[in-house]
Amino acid sequence: MAKAIRFHKTGGPEVLQLDDVQVGDPGPGQARIRHTAIGVNVLDTYQRSGLYPIQTPSGAGNEGAGVVEAVGEGVTLVKAGDRIAYTGGSPGAYAESRLYPADRLVKVPEGISDELAASIMLKGMTTWYLIHKTYAVKKGDTVLFHAAAGGVGQIAVQWLKHLGATVIGTVGSDDKAKIVKGLGADHAINYSTENFTARVKEITGGKGVPVVYDSVGKSTFDGSLDCLRPLGLMVSFGNASGPVPPFNLGILAGKGSLFITRPTLNSYIAPRPRSAQDHGVGGHPALGREAERTSHSWFANTAPTTMTPPARAVSVGRSASATHTQTGASTISSSPTMPSSAALSRCTASISSSRPMPVCRMPMATSTGRSASGHARGHAKGSIASAANSDATIAVTPGSSRPGKRRRMR
Repeated sequence: MAKAIRFHKTGGPEVLQLDDVQVGDPGPGQARIRHTAIGVNVLDTYQRSGLYPIQTPSGAGNEGAGVVEAVGEGVTLVKAGDRIAYTGGSPGAYAESRLYPADRLVKVPEGISDELAASIMLKGMTTWYLIHKTYAVKKGDTVLFHAAAGGVGQIAVQWLKHLGATVIGTVGSDDKAKIVKGLGADHAINYSTENFTARVKEITGGKGVPVVYDSVGKSTFDGSLDCLRPLGLMVSFGNASGPVPPFNLGILAGKGSLFITRPTLNSYIAPRPRSAQDHGVGGHPALGREAERTSHSWFANTAPTTMTPPARAVSVGRSASATHTQTGASTISSSPTMPSSAALSRCTASISSSRPMPVCRMPMATSTGRSASGHARGHAKGSIASAANSDATIAVTPGSSRPGKRRRMR
């Protein structure tokens, strides 16, 4: 039996519970994964709360890394012992082990930690499809990206600058504006003190932008439409402030024949073909292959050197420690048992609340099995406070863009 964090009904963090689950042997096309780290994302809270309808009972978590323990019939892409990472598919990453479609796994190369691999798959691939597929950003475009200091936002700012775009990023505080500017954004707008629509019009000389990427939702939707130039595209890909309410489509005509889309990652990462003759099951195999190449390229070239992908990851099944990397990612290593459901409840509850990111607490166990309480407190610089006794303090707020050495506390 394996331990897994699951919920049997939708609701607040209190619905999460620690269950014993029978994983079993992998079937045809499947691999059994032993998790070493999992990603913790706002998407998890949308599913748990019922904002995104999901059948219950359900596992939780959409992103993870680990080791392949066994493979089923017909699997050739991975083998037992391979280090892998994944995102998408049915939730279930908050678990010691699970079965997963083998054709959705990506091998993790040497030099990439499990924690980094687990924390950038969803956000990195989301950034990829947004700026390459939903709207193909090209050199010279001016782009408005909301929540630019968030997990996807920080990756997007850097990637957009690499493409030669002019980047306008909105944030919720002056400290976050400094982070975004440090990552290369041309303009950082604090929408808690400024009218972002007026500022965008000022920056663009009244023309507006060809595309707006908006993960905030309800509170920025109307203003985002007003930032678009005629025939512009509104990309609504999140609901941090609440879902966008129903609206009259005629508004789009009145504002310049605008386009709007509500994309999701799973539509862009179709299964890979099993052979040159088999073009996969459903979806668009060409996109699946491109997504695979992009993720391999991200791991091998981009992630460890030139970009600073911020995220949260929780390590599974290691000795007690707390780690902070140059990316601003926090990782919490547990004992060989899973973190408690109450601990993950607090963590997932905290990331769904309003900015700035609040405290995230995760109990850890010492090497002797004694319970220890570690807590993560956000700092604008991503600094780490000193550990006292068995407590470890870890920064979970996106940190400085400056590279630095990994520091470990015990």
